[in-house]
Order: sequence, then structure tokens, then C-alpha cells
Amino acid sequence: MKISFENPDKVNGLMTITVEEADYKDEVEKTLKDYRKHANVPGFRPGQVPMGLVKRQYGMQVKMDTINKILGENLQKYIADNKIQMLGQPLAPEAGEAVDLEKAAPYEFKFDIAVAPEFNIELSGKNKVDYYEIAVDDKLIDQQVEMFRSRAGHYDKAETFDPEQRDMLKGDLRELDENGNTLEGGITVEGASMMPQYIKVEDQKKLFDGAKLGDIITFNPTAAYPDNDIEVSSLLKIKKEEVAEHKGNFSYQITEISRFVKAENNAELWNGVYGEEAGIKDEAGFRKAIADGLKEQLKGDSDYRFIQDLRAYCEKKVGKLTFPDALLKRIMLANNKDKGEEFVEKNYEQSIRELTWHLIKQQLAAAHGIKVEDNDVRESARQMARAQFAQYGMTNVPDDYLNGYADDMLKKRENIDSFVEAALDRKLAAAVKEIVKLNVKSVSLEEFNKLVSEQ
Repeated sequence: MKISFENPDKVNGLMTITVEEADYKDEVEKTLKDYRKHANVPGFRPGQVPMGLVKRQYGMQVKMDTINKILGENLQKYIADNKIQMLGQPLAPEAGEAVDLEKAAPYEFKFDIAVAPEFNIELSGKNKVDYYEIAVDDKLIDQQVEMFRSRAGHYDKAETFDPEQRDMLKGDLRELDENGNTLEGGITVEGASMMPQYIKVEDQKKLFDGAKLGDIITFNPTAAYPDNDIEVSSLLKIKKEEVAEHKGNFSYQITEISRFVKAENNAELWNGVYGEEAGIKDEAGFRKAIADGLKEQLKGDSDYRFIQDLRAYCEKKVGKLTFPDALLKRIMLANNKDKGEEFVEKNYEQSIRELTWHLIKQQLAAAHGIKVEDNDVRESARQMARAQFAQYGMTNVPDDYLNGYADDMLKKRENIDSFVEAALDRKLAAAVKEIVKLNVKSVSLEEFNKLVSEQ
């Protein structure tokens, strides 16, 4: 077997592999003998089928499979041995003729290879990159305390409706006729729940102001929730398609008023958030636990922003790279056959920006000995699980439950790449922060969020 590689412009490569009969003959013969042992052909006992018949029936397919296997193995070996940084997969030349395996060997196969552009990115203490440190101040801690109080809150009974208190009403709905009387055969819903403060139309909303237990309010659901048939159908317990048939007034007799009450800021709340094992004895300890948690959480946000700033810094330092555009577009099209050329043209520039950053990250990781291990990927899944639980105020999730949730996410192949990238970003941020000079800027969370939104 002969392999040659031409790379005149450094990014467009042409690999030529010449396959001789000796390269595949023994493997083909061995495979056909195995086929003969198991071939089930009428008129012949197992293992007694004439080899000539086996070759006529399976010979060409076995030959093709064997040559394809040899090509794949040798192509990848040559690329690895010669440290060629291939982008995407090899493609047959557009103008190339198909190799006729019916003819005698040798066979010459050609492959277009997209090669990554050469560049060099080095970082040292001479490089200065912004790092936004989010300040955990009393205002932020107060907001977190109120969030925990709200999540642990409950509803008490009340006598008078107050929209400012997030009151919830329960009552009986009855459809009325044009004279304001209960419509015979009309809609009746007992125990219908409402939060009038969310009514979209002001004059309908005001009908409930100061309402008391037992009061009967006359209002129009379709007028209260215009252009929202789903809301109306949910309230009236009918199908969305039926809303148009019930556009009149309804009476609503209030049978219950529930008022939301935030949880007290006491030991019950502290233990509910952090667990008794945290040993929080007073409000100061609770606020400290919140501050510590916020610092750790916001450190992740700061590191994420740091990676974005590092990316911009490195991309500017590297400059515009030359890629084999025509070949990469062919590769992109081959991977998105169902989406067509329009998709490729629309998304190509963004894919090149992502590819450039990926190559920069690879070079930085190699330069600083950064490797992503299985445990790093698992930690990314754990962090994702922890963040999802935190959205619901669950900050003291047991490790075994957290690990189980992470394991479930890792079972889905589509999640792995994002977890690998997250792990690489995390390790890269930690390493580069020790190398470059950080231009530390202390900002509030509000200021930080504004910075992120402006990216």
C-alpha cells in the first residue's frame, strides 16, 4: 500500500492511497471461508457449499467491505502518525471518478482533507484580561432571604380581597343571561380559582377591588382576558373552541379568600433551606450561609464571563485565520443533507467563529497540560443538576440524589459534548487565571447582568 499527501496551500490536503491485491486478499479469503461455514444454501449441507458459489454470491461485497476497512484504518493512522490536524471527515474529490472494484488491482483512492490553519497563541503575565468580580452586598443577600421566605410561604384565610397581598380567590361561577339572571343550562363551575390581579383589562380587574367573602361579582371572562382563549377555557372548564359561544357575563360568588404569607425568618426556614446539619443558630449565620453560597455561585458566573472575554482577547491576538472554505462547506453540507446549501451559507460564518475558538482552546489546553477526564465531565453534569435544583430553591440536595440526577443526564449522548466543553472551559479558566494578569473589576449583580446582556 502506498500513501501520499499533498498540502500545497497548508489548508487543502489531497491524500492518495493505492491499494494492492496483497493488501486485502488474505482478509477476503479468510472472511469468505467463515461465510462458507455458516452459509445456508438449498441443496447443500452447512459448511459444504462450494467456494465458487460463495465467492459469486458474497465475494464483491466482502471485497468492498474489506477495502473500506483498510482505507479507514490506514487513513486515520497516517493522519495520527504525521500529526495532521484534520477538520471534519475526508471527502472524495468532487471531480473524481468512482473506483471500479470489478477491475483488477491496484486501486487508487483520493480524499480531500481539510487541514486546520497554523497559528500560535501564547499567554503570560504580560497579557491582561478583564475579570468581573460580582460583589455580594446586603441588597443581594436581602433579595435572597426574601426569595427563600417566598418559596417557603403558605396561604392563610382572609375576609377581604387585597391584590397587593397576592390573594387567591375561590368561588362559584355561573353564566348569566342578557337580563343578568342565571342562564338555564348555562355553564356552572364550583370552586373556580382566580387571581384577579392578573386580569389584563383594568375595568374588569377593578370589579374585584375590596371584595369580601360571600360577595357576588359580575364580570365578563372574555373581556377580562382578551385574545386569550386558553385562559378563558381553563377558567370555564370548556374547550378552547367553545369559548366563542360564551362571551356574556358571569357571576362569581366568593367562597374563600386565601392570602399568601411569607415564611418567618427563623430556624424553621434556615433548616429548611440548608438542613439542620448546617448548624445555623441565628439570622447572622443564615445570611453568612447565603453569602457563601452566592459567592460560589457567582464565581461560576464570573468565570463564564472571563472565558468570553478571554475568547475575544485571543481571537483578536490570533487574527483572521485562513480556512479551506469550499471544502468545509462541502463537509458541512454532507453533515446536513436534509437542510441544503441555503442552511450552509447562512450558518457557515458562525460555524467558522466557533471552530476558530475551538482550535484556540485546544492549543491553550495542550500548552498548559489541561486534560478533560471522566470525572470532569461528571462534575459538569453535577453542576448542571445543582443549578436546576437551585432554580426551585432546593439548595441542600443530598449528594446521592444529585449524583443520580447527573447520571441520568450523562446517559443521553446528546448531552455529553456540552458537558465536555463546560469541563474544558472550567479547567481552562482556572489555569489561565493563574497565568495572565487579571484586570479585576468589582461590579454589582445588576451591573454584571447588564454586561452579559450587551454581549
